[in-house]
Amino acid sequence: MIDDLEGISVFLAVAEARNFRLAGERLGVTRSAVSQALQRLEDRVGVALVQRTTRSVSLTEAGEVFFEAVRPSVRQVKDAMQTVREMQARPSGLLRITVSSIAESFLSGTLLAGFIEACPDVKLDIVITDEEFDIVEAGFDAGVRLGEVIEQDMIAISVSEKQRQCPVASPAYLERCGHPRHPRDLQNHACIGWRPRPDTAPYRWEFTENHRDFDVAVDPAVTTNDMGMMIRLACAGAGITFGMVETFQPYFDRGELVPLLEDFCPPFPGFYLYYPRRQRQPLKLRALVDYVRRAGRR
Repeated sequence: MIDDLEGISVFLAVAEARNFRLAGERLGVTRSAVSQALQRLEDRVGVALVQRTTRSVSLTEAGEVFFEAVRPSVRQVKDAMQTVREMQARPSGLLRITVSSIAESFLSGTLLAGFIEACPDVKLDIVITDEEFDIVEAGFDAGVRLGEVIEQDMIAISVSEKQRQCPVASPAYLERCGHPRHPRDLQNHACIGWRPRPDTAPYRWEFTENHRDFDVAVDPAVTTNDMGMMIRLACAGAGITFGMVETFQPYFDRGELVPLLEDFCPPFPGFYLYYPRRQRQPLKLRALVDYVRRAGRR
């Protein structure tokens, strides 16, 4: 049976090329191998299929009948094999991703919704956390973080525009307590701080002046690990808080919060999808990486 299929493939190549050498090149075998395989097929069917001369190759009457009969079937077999290969190569399985809570552009859902539609057999398990850890050791396929905190041995792909951080406050708080004119003035204001977990110090607010970076260790009246709580308190007039402009933008648009000290808050590289270097990446991860890259070119 295997010999028959091999012989039929050789016969079709000869019938289409009308040349033993060209048929061999198409199949990746020698001219003599083509001739021998064809001879074995003719012996099995009991009739000559090809008329050979020193100058040309043509099909016999039986060969024409055989060619027209088997060509559609062989094409169907090839199509079926390709379909099975594509099914095998279709991205599937559980893809675990850890994402920073402030990666608004990634978490907004548009990119993820598009990926889910494009790769329906991939299931996403997304953990939102601001803790820093070894994603490989923790069993994650990839992560999304600010570029400045990603390990150098990781591959990183941008998933956001450049970002900016700045202090913000409600109009009511500013009317009551005034505007800070310099980041140092924040130490005289009620502040709402952030830290990832109870055993860490509150985040130091970062600024730039005359191309030099510096930070301010505010003394928060309230400290939390939840950005939503920080925003609600700021909107209620409890004090000044600090975070990504992208996160605050809807509140700016509605007039609920006001950006402060913008001259000290230049843009910096944003968020990246990152994953470990491997010789062979899982297909489900390659599918996400390719989708993110295509989305970035739109």
